[in-house]
Amino acid sequence: MLSVDDRRRLRRSCVHQVHGFIEPTPAALFRRMSDWCEENDVEHDLYGEGDLIGHLEQKIAGLLGKPAAVFMPSGTMAQLVAVRIWAERQQTVRFGLHATSHLENHEEQAYQALFRLQGVKIGQDVRPIVADDLATLAEPLACLLVELPMREIGGRLPEWEELQSLKSAARVRGIPLHMDGARLWECRAFYDRSYAEIADGFDSVYVSLYKGIGGIAGAVLAGSDDFIAAAKLWRQRMGGRLVTQSPMLISAAMNLDARLDMMGALYARTLSFAEGLNRIEGIRTLPRIPQVNMLHVLFDASVDALHAQRDAIASADGCWIFQRARESRVPGWSVAEIYVGDGLLSLNDEQILPMFERLMSAVRRS
Repeated sequence: MLSVDDRRRLRRSCVHQVHGFIEPTPAALFRRMSDWCEENDVEHDLYGEGDLIGHLEQKIAGLLGKPAAVFMPSGTMAQLVAVRIWAERQQTVRFGLHATSHLENHEEQAYQALFRLQGVKIGQDVRPIVADDLATLAEPLACLLVELPMREIGGRLPEWEELQSLKSAARVRGIPLHMDGARLWECRAFYDRSYAEIADGFDSVYVSLYKGIGGIAGAVLAGSDDFIAAAKLWRQRMGGRLVTQSPMLISAAMNLDARLDMMGALYARTLSFAEGLNRIEGIRTLPRIPQVNMLHVLFDASVDALHAQRDAIASADGCWIFQRARESRVPGWSVAEIYVGDGLLSLNDEQILPMFERLMSAVRRS
């Protein structure tokens, strides 16, 4: 059994990878950023002001069809700020979220510890929130968080009509909608709609600048002019008004257009890949037909057996076929998340599917 460090070295040694975008080394990334800065005559932002940050905020506000936007150093901060503003405006500490929400499962209940807010779980944990889920609400909500797409259930999305019905139901009940759009960039290919059309009806929207885009870090929060003015105040209160954020801004700005242009091809590649995986004995994808360029792959095998055989394939073929497996809800089955980036885009099914067939043959023998 390889150690964690040995596995990191093994992954770095692989020529090909199925999961994600191929990451440049820090030296290569910084050289590219330097070249981009010279080509575009870039200067540092200063405490959130300047052409670099202003242009990026305006561009993303335009993409989302919102009047204004503000850069935040992290998505965690952006979403806490949004929920705090809506709680203040709606004069209630209760807000709605899905059981698999990042705020509930990956932030140590920061909304409660910092702001004494109460998260109310809405809907079922195996599917997206739909309009009917609001019918049973007994008390008002400050806002409802809607994640598009939903990472923890395989990148699932509501159908377009379901999403519009949810927007209408929230409007009728006077519930502001906040979008957890960490991976919103991946949704356009499925909906075949502009980002502004998807975001229409949401009162505030958070998008990530590193998930999908490949920035070093950072996020953008978009909404009305007065909402963003309040968000800037809370950003300062929470320590997010840094003296300069140019490394994050530059790395996102230089990637943004190219990555957005890739999303259609990445989704098409995901559909072909998933179709092939579902033909292999002992493998299923969730969802069976992906809705974005990420999916969960279920294996009829233990986590330890999968990791051992993944490592063997990496050593023999120089290809890293998935990042990490974990136990699934189905006894005896494991699950791994695969995000389709340029790593898989450069590999065809004839190259990669036989490796998954070998993987399953090997775990059955072990």
